[in-house]
Formats: sequence, C-alpha cells, structure tokens
Amino acid sequence: MKKFYPDVKFKSIKDITADFFREKGIGYALLDIDNTLVSYTSPLADDNARAFLSMLSEIGIKYAFVSNNHKERVKKFAEEFGTVYVNDAGKPLLFGIKRAMRKIGAQRSQTVLIGDQVFTDVYAGKRAGLLTVMVDPIEAKETPFFAVKRYLEKIVLKDMK
Repeated sequence: MKKFYPDVKFKSIKDITADFFREKGIGYALLDIDNTLVSYTSPLADDNARAFLSMLSEIGIKYAFVSNNHKERVKKFAEEFGTVYVNDAGKPLLFGIKRAMRKIGAQRSQTVLIGDQVFTDVYAGKRAGLLTVMVDPIEAKETPFFAVKRYLEKIVLKDMK
C-alpha cells in the first residue's frame, strides 16, 4: 500500500512554501492542473495558482504541467505561464512523466510531483522515483467515476501515518 501513500500531504498549494522546496532540495516540479492548481471547471489560473507558480519561478524551480486532460485544456492553461506541458499524460503510466522531465531537464532526485489523486498522481510519481506531494482536491463535486475513486482513496489513505 505504501506505493499509494504520498511522501507529503498538504491541504492545498497555498500551504506549500518556498522553504519546503529548499529543505527538500527540489529544483523541478511536475504539476497536475485539475483539482490541484485550479478547479476542474476553471479554464484559466486563479489568484492562488498564479501566486503558487510565481513563487516557484521566484525561487528558481523549473516546472511543467503534466495532465491527463486533453490538449485544448492543458495548452490554454500553460500558455499563460509560458511553460511546457504534457497533455494526455496517461498517469499512472510513466511516458508522460518522463516526457515532462526531459522537457525541463529534470533530475529524478530533485523533482517533485504535485497532484490531488492517489491512483494517478501519487502512484505515477512513486513509480517514477519522485518525491510525491498530494493536496486535497479543490472541487468536491465530481462525476460519479471520480466519486468512486475518491471513496477508494479514502480507504487507502486511512492507514497512512
């Protein structure tokens, strides 16, 4: 079950500080978009996402968006920040993770994957040998498919210490 446990858990991206990245020796970040940075219904970044991404840039963190969503959604989001992205990433498969890491020149030992889902983000990050950070999903209302996934996530995470 440990392969599904995030290394670190935060309530939201607002709680992740520059000191966290410095203390962990992080130079690169792979970021999920939907329900991690913004609600899955938000077409563009909100103030919280902008502040977080600005902080990453200020402390020299190179980042890429890695999303299972389609190109139109991910490209539109990434264009605002002039950064690279991988859409249709196929998480928890590793091809999207590896592609994003190549795009930003990331070293595994200095890379964090930040997302809101155990079975896609955390599991993919663990399989790739990355530090994994999980945040609570922004939007509570989700499709029936995601409601089932969230229920299963609660079962998996209840024993996490």
